[in-house]
Amino acid sequence: MRLRISIAVLLMFSAAAVAIAQTKHSRHGERNDHNTHRQIGGASATALLEPGQGAFAALSEIVRVLEADADTDWSSVDLAGLRTHLVDMDRLVMASVVSEELLPNGLRAMATGDLETVETLRRMVPAHARQLTHDGRWSVAVSETAEGIVLQVTSDDPDVVKRIRGLGFFGLMASQDHHREHHLMMALGKDAHAH
Repeated sequence: MRLRISIAVLLMFSAAAVAIAQTKHSRHGERNDHNTHRQIGGASATALLEPGQGAFAALSEIVRVLEADADTDWSSVDLAGLRTHLVDMDRLVMASVVSEELLPNGLRAMATGDLETVETLRRMVPAHARQLTHDGRWSVAVSETAEGIVLQVTSDDPDVVKRIRGLGFFGLMASQDHHREHHLMMALGKDAHAH
């Protein structure tokens, strides 16, 4: 008899726990409603810095800047073009297959991948190499091959050679912090590689 009472009490507590969990979970959907987020507003909404996935975050930031500028010429805005570039950036970082050869005075990186990745590399690496040339401490050369692209960065300064090797292909692609300005120019429909 005691066993049956214990089992009955255990079942009652289990059922109560499930009901409480379901009630709390059902409110979870309410908290994920965009209208609820707008009602919350205030300091907590502006304290957040990252609205999610990287490309979405970059687009969101650009939209915020464009909307805050009363002089934005909306007829020339090209967010679709910026989105295409962000897809290229993602593909360059995530899909490129890179082999690096250490040179006595720097680095030679051979980058390849599937057909779309090779097309991305051919668009992005030469454009970024032009930005790299703004740093007078190194020399930059880019060449296309049947399989992809070759980036070579060299220097006569042993400390700069260490930096080049430490950065490697992906670090070099991310250096020369011009990306935000570049993205804003693209969003405004301007030639982003003219600067």
